[in-house]
Amino acid sequence: MMQRFEKRGARLLYRFCVIGVWALMSAQTAFAQESNSAEQSRAFGGPDAPLNRIESDSVATDTPLKLNSLKPWYEWKDKLHKEHGLSFGVEYNTTYLRSSDNQSGTENDAAGGIFRFSGVWEAFARGSAHPGNLVFLVERTDEFSNTGPSSFLGESLGYAGISNLPYNDEGWRLNTLYWDQKFQHGKYEFVAGWLDTSDYVDVFPLVSPWTDFFNYAFSIGVGALDLASDPALGFAGAAWLTNNVYTMAGFADENGDGTDPLDGFDTFFNDNEYFKHFEIGWTGASQEAYYLNNLHLTLWHADERDDLGVEDGWGGVLSFNHTIGDKWLAFIRTGWAEDGGSLLERSVSIGGGYTPGGMATLGSGSQLGFGLNWGQPNDALFGTDLDDQYATEVYYRWQVAEEIAITPSVQLLIDPALNPEDDTLWVFGLRARMAF
Repeated sequence: MMQRFEKRGARLLYRFCVIGVWALMSAQTAFAQESNSAEQSRAFGGPDAPLNRIESDSVATDTPLKLNSLKPWYEWKDKLHKEHGLSFGVEYNTTYLRSSDNQSGTENDAAGGIFRFSGVWEAFARGSAHPGNLVFLVERTDEFSNTGPSSFLGESLGYAGISNLPYNDEGWRLNTLYWDQKFQHGKYEFVAGWLDTSDYVDVFPLVSPWTDFFNYAFSIGVGALDLASDPALGFAGAAWLTNNVYTMAGFADENGDGTDPLDGFDTFFNDNEYFKHFEIGWTGASQEAYYLNNLHLTLWHADERDDLGVEDGWGGVLSFNHTIGDKWLAFIRTGWAEDGGSLLERSVSIGGGYTPGGMATLGSGSQLGFGLNWGQPNDALFGTDLDDQYATEVYYRWQVAEEIAITPSVQLLIDPALNPEDDTLWVFGLRARMAF
């Protein structure tokens, strides 16, 4: 029975790849003829890479509230960029989660907040074909409850997964500090320093924990990726092989500590525990918006981590997303892992999104998102054969003002693998984001 199921799954995966390639090739010409609404000026990296996030937050959107008193602030920021090549963003994010039930002796709600200050300084060859940027992001993370948002689903609900991943109680920490060098107008790009590998590994349009899904199963690696801790001392490179085909690869320390980033030199050169990744992708959109109308395969390997007792592992992610008109987006993503420290060893997520203002406001304006996930918990991490679990989520990001977004979310967890007492659990969430 199991062998028949695996063969059937392999056939479905093969068909999915063929259909995805065909759909993207069919869409290329039509998408190129559409308006430039989805063609924002972006480099390699996802919606949360500091430069991309700063640009997204500056996109004008149609909102019910206009904070005109902030006009001098934005004029000063524009002047700073024009005269000195420095762009920066300031934001505060907070989230609250509450469940319909919880395991005995645990909390049934969680809350936390994160302050972030990011910047990009065009320090070398500004305006040329080969500019170099210094990129940085500093955070202050706090938990407002006994159980933090990132550990709430696991500790209180027995679900092998995470909601609102970045929220913890580390306090002040470095997230990124690296040099970004481009060549030939961005055809080739190289980054080196303290990296957040989630900024450019397995990127797709709704990956952001700040503006998109709460549940990590709908984010990077669909929960089946043993990602390096940030900031990870390392490097990565990317290149366009053709107008539509790109590739990227990287190598980073697995034991980064944002509260003591200088310790990264010791762990990188002495512990020799690394996260390696390779990705090849095809896009039917523009190179500036390469993760729209995108099909990519990401492969990764993580070394054993002695201090954490995590064995080495490897895996991959196959991702396909496609825009429908200028407002709808559909995706199907699957991940698999062999050993390592990923939460899931097999995972499939399907879903989509609706952006009323069009793809030009993706990550900036109001947005509806919805998804369904099936996952098998990782035996190497949890140490026992556990039942499959399912999750579904619907969220709506309401852009109250260009600077303020409020996002309610509803998650339904079915058969949480670490909780034999509950078949279904509801998780209600509310997130607020202010960015200036």
